[in-house]
Amino acid sequence: MLKPLNDRVVVKLEEQEEQTVGGFVLAGHAHETTKTAKVLAVGEGIRTLTGELVSPSVKSGDTVLLENHAGIEVKHGDEKVLLVREADILAVVE
Repeated sequence: MLKPLNDRVVVKLEEQEEQTVGGFVLAGHAHETTKTAKVLAVGEGIRTLTGELVSPSVKSGDTVLLENHAGIEVKHGDEKVLLVREADILAVVE
């Protein structure tokens, strides 16, 4: 598994399907604004100007909401994951 540094987070995008009134299924990439992802790994946090470590507010296993074009896609083994900064995470889905 990748071990992210500082305030970075490794996530795996979840495929979303939405069915319209007419019965058509829209693929996950048809959504324009946000994506849902599962957190796989979290960095140790970021340091303030005084050197104090601020822990991340997400943890492995959380489901999060991201902006559509956030992060960098990385191929790890045979799966594709996304490497994002914690600031790119909009919300934790509960």
